[in-house]
Amino acid sequence: MPPSASLVTLSESGPVAEILLANGALNLVTRPMLRELNRILAALAKRQDLRCVILHGGEARAFCAGSDIKEFGPVKADASEQKILFEDMVLRNLARLPMPTIAAIDGPALGGGLEIALCCDLRILRAGVSVGLPECHLGGLAGNGAIRLTRLAGPARAKQMLFAGAPIASEQALAWGVVNEVAEGRSALAAAREMAATIALRGPISNRLAKELVDLADDLPLDAGLSRSTVAQQSIFDSDDLQEGAAAFFAKRPPVFAGR
Repeated sequence: MPPSASLVTLSESGPVAEILLANGALNLVTRPMLRELNRILAALAKRQDLRCVILHGGEARAFCAGSDIKEFGPVKADASEQKILFEDMVLRNLARLPMPTIAAIDGPALGGGLEIALCCDLRILRAGVSVGLPECHLGGLAGNGAIRLTRLAGPARAKQMLFAGAPIASEQALAWGVVNEVAEGRSALAAAREMAATIALRGPISNRLAKELVDLADDLPLDAGLSRSTVAQQSIFDSDDLQEGAAAFFAKRPPVFAGR
């Protein structure tokens, strides 16, 4: 790939943005790729007009096949400084985007690739495609994946995937709650675009606040979470969008939300 080629690109269609991973056939996670992804995430985080973001691997053979193993040796003693902390920051920045996000997985998502997908709010997997955390085959560890996967699939299933390192098929990934949907007869990207279009029609303020509350639910004591939900609800009642939604309901027409 020429040095000038973008490893990550951003495109927009109305209120929906798409992040394309474009780092070769396997979309390996490298420092240059992560730097480009992080710049895009920083720009998206400031956008109030966007209502959904799709992350996908385009026509590559893999959604993302994980870290470039060639990077491991040179960082050895300084791995936290040169690799781990930066990767963790980029993954957190993806997870913290304020609008709903969807990972469209049309090729295998393995290791760091699955970790990227786990940072999105929703995951759509093409039928027949596998996902996994195979780091143990190399004596490695999916640190982010261990935490995020446990919250989705539970500790027993997360341990099975981490300890054995065997990928799981699309049907098992759906049954275990690792993905939200399996796309049959079409690409995961097509299904993600359809879902994003639906999300974009809904209240953008309510969706952003819903994401915030759901993400807080695992971390806060019940009373603190409910207190935060009260504040969020007041923000909804203060918005013009709720008035538009109510007016549209009585007029029997689709609402047109302005995001304010």
